Amino acid sequence: MSGTTTARTAQSQVEQARVDELRIQDFPLDSGERLPRAVVRYATLGAWSPGADNVVLLFTYYTGTHNSYAPWIRPGGPIDPARYHVVVVDHLGNGVSSSPSNTPGPFPALDVADTARAAMAVLDSLGIGQVRLAAGWSLGGMQALEFAARYPRAVSAVLALCSAARCSEVNRVFLDGVDAVLGVDAVGDAPDGRAARALNAFGRVYAGWAYSEEFFREAHYRDLGYRDPADVVASWGRDHEAYDARDLRASLDMWRRADLGRHRGGLGPGLGAVRARTVLMPCATDSYFTLAENEHEFGFLPDGELSVLRSPLGHVAGRPGVRPREQAAVDECLRRLLA
Repeated sequence: MSGTTTARTAQSQVEQARVDELRIQDFPLDSGERLPRAVVRYATLGAWSPGADNVVLLFTYYTGTHNSYAPWIRPGGPIDPARYHVVVVDHLGNGVSSSPSNTPGPFPALDVADTARAAMAVLDSLGIGQVRLAAGWSLGGMQALEFAARYPRAVSAVLALCSAARCSEVNRVFLDGVDAVLGVDAVGDAPDGRAARALNAFGRVYAGWAYSEEFFREAHYRDLGYRDPADVVASWGRDHEAYDARDLRASLDMWRRADLGRHRGGLGPGLGAVRARTVLMPCATDSYFTLAENEHEFGFLPDGELSVLRSPLGHVAGRPGVRPREQAAVDECLRRLLA
């Protein structure tokens, strides 16, 4: 099957997913604040097995939604909806679940723990008590690790792809930089197009961190449809004009605060709480979820594996469906964890 046909098939599968929402009154947050009327959107696809042991839980990444994992969910693919019951939870702050853009009044600070608890509330509402695999790319992987540490008996396996258990110092430098670009003019309905300009600049700065030096030197950008490095930067700028800066900031702040060990006595006890078979899959050329950070975290996992993704695409190497070579490596890892 060609790459284009595979992508279309995967997208058609996700378009058949049922999208629902769970409303939670007075939802307590890790910050001590509350969401008076929290709305958690989620998509479900596929049928339960007789023993209800085939549930795959996916967490959305930064700027991602429940549609974003279509390349993973396809007939014959690693997560075949004919074999697995898939639940994809939109994280709080992503513009689909409760977020600054769709919630009146001041929006409270979020933590990955909040989305982990919201995901468990969704599973409870569906009558699901056991998850065969919890997984996600980037910010989604942070949520998957948090979920597995918080509910160790409910998860059999975890994949944290181009992700980490905490936001490291270099990761915060990246986030602080792109956050500063947004500025106050990008929030709300700024006049004279200033919001669009700030969002465009945000995307342009982000592009420089997303890939590796080799990606540009060896012209791998052509595989992704870009003409040259300038086209990469301009395209990222235009793409980010579609987002709401308030949502970008809410999710960015959640990412920046991520730390599995914060309330558990340190990173070691935090990762030690994850009882599931866990694969950390960093990309060797990722600039902010680094291989070194994953090598450090791997040592604390009771049942862990470090599976390095060798790619010049940097952090983007893990993005679902970005390029057949990278997707094949991710597919193989997903199949092993689900076997």
